[in-house]
Amino acid sequence: MVDFHETRFPLDVSLNGRGGPERRTDIVTLGSNREARNARWANSRRRYEAGYGVKSLAQLAAVIEFFEERRGRLFGFRWRDRADFSSAHTGSISPLDQILGAGDGAQAQFQLQKTYGAGFAPYARTIAKPVMESVRIAIGGTEKTRGVDFDVDASSGVVTLSPSAVPAIGAVVTAGFLFDVPARFDTDYLEIDVSSFEAGAIPKIPIIEIIL
Repeated sequence: MVDFHETRFPLDVSLNGRGGPERRTDIVTLGSNREARNARWANSRRRYEAGYGVKSLAQLAAVIEFFEERRGRLFGFRWRDRADFSSAHTGSISPLDQILGAGDGAQAQFQLQKTYGAGFAPYARTIAKPVMESVRIAIGGTEKTRGVDFDVDASSGVVTLSPSAVPAIGAVVTAGFLFDVPARFDTDYLEIDVSSFEAGAIPKIPIIEIIL
């Protein structure tokens, strides 16, 4: 994407930020007092507030520089969500963490995704900004080698298998990975407070996820 910069928001600031997923639901109360609910968005969208993470003048300067290079809301960037950045629900990542699909004997490309829930209405979230060196792939439970059996597009999250690794019909393709959230600033103005020589603050730095 020409309007996206493959660079990460200052990590020491984002890891102290706040935020999470947002959905949009219409609720209508009927004459019987029962509710009719309708999801307006097919996918959740994450919002964050990074202002909490600015604790020093060095961090303040880094955020200002990052904001100016992104031209405010113009260019997207990578954001690390400290609450949700791994294919593993707990512990270290494994090549068996997430199911990407099953082979048909010909398909060589699979999109990274993370599934939330299992019993009622699982939600499959597209992962478009993986940390490339972290991606692990397995076919039929056997781990494959990156650069030999598969490659990953770090800008889209698409895994391409080599001809010799194309899965047979029914063979399950799984993956483990770390990832970032594609995001942008949700403001074109930073209100900066330099309260003393030793510390600074930006009360509000709204960040919003970009749905690719």
